[in-house]
Amino acid sequence: MYVIRQARPDDASILLKLARMVHFINLPADPEIIADKIRRSQLSFEGAITDLTRAIYMFAMEDDTTGNLLGTSQIIPQIGTPEAPNTYFQVRSRTMYADDLQQGMTHTTLQLGAVTDGPTEVGGLILAPSYRGHPARLGKTLSLIRFHYMGLYPERFREELLAEMMARLTPEGTNAFWEHLGRRFINLTYTEADRLSSRSKGFILKLMPHEEIYVTILPPEARMLIGKVGKDTEPAKAMLERMGFKYEDHIDPFDGGPHLHAKTADVSVVRDTKRLKLGKACTKAQAKGEALVSFESEDGFRAVATSAMLSSDGKCVRIPRDEMRAIRASEGDRVGFTPLSKGERKRGGQRKRA
Repeated sequence: MYVIRQARPDDASILLKLARMVHFINLPADPEIIADKIRRSQLSFEGAITDLTRAIYMFAMEDDTTGNLLGTSQIIPQIGTPEAPNTYFQVRSRTMYADDLQQGMTHTTLQLGAVTDGPTEVGGLILAPSYRGHPARLGKTLSLIRFHYMGLYPERFREELLAEMMARLTPEGTNAFWEHLGRRFINLTYTEADRLSSRSKGFILKLMPHEEIYVTILPPEARMLIGKVGKDTEPAKAMLERMGFKYEDHIDPFDGGPHLHAKTADVSVVRDTKRLKLGKACTKAQAKGEALVSFESEDGFRAVATSAMLSSDGKCVRIPRDEMRAIRASEGDRVGFTPLSKGERKRGGQRKRA
């Protein structure tokens, strides 16, 4: 059985290994940063950090039988502060026309922008390679659990959500958009700039041009990345779009990947999440539906994707005994509940952030 729980200090070494598999601003391969994130995450789950700019929620998925850590995902309650603005490029179109030639052209331009009081960000989703494509859709569950938690604690998050999607990288871990644009103004490799931005983003606003940049000056291999995602990110992007996220012509200033936005209350998983009483255990044969069910005890937050059945009045949920045991819950406890349609579980999930 696969359980999602809050990250613990003893997860740090495995999280570091996972972080080395992909380029993530939200989870850089830095042991000190990872240890600090886990510490703040523990305090955030406990409700001890109320400053949204300091809070973070890190989830870890483990095999409940072996104890092996398989993956992780995150919620950052607010990105962008006056001290550390969150930056992006606004993609625009500009049409030029010459009367004397009776012809014109429409150009795509990029304009640097920043927010200092930004949205909640979902990101940091990594699943160990050997578990990708698993029939239990583990990557999807790792993603959905973030929205389940937001549905339980809406007051801990902003009214807007952001997911920064990873653009295509080369096998060497670089990116043509960065090489032909960003690196002309910031003399760092893609990896160096990506890692530095996890600590501070002030250099972006200080070194990148604030004037409109005409995409025409870039070579085709850089232009074709604007607003596009890498092949491995396509399923995650499609899933977010089904839940209500939209591309609004904001792209990442490093790799050109799209930023997806949504109203928190409009996201289907957030909207459908509620707290219910846990009834007596049922069998898998009795349970006709599927759901995310979570419980918080002295062991912290724990959740499973499970077969579930609702009472006739919709106020009580029953799940199999093994799942009850996995989340440390007993009959009569109040649990978090998000119904999952069969299609939601069957549809099946890596940047920096998303």
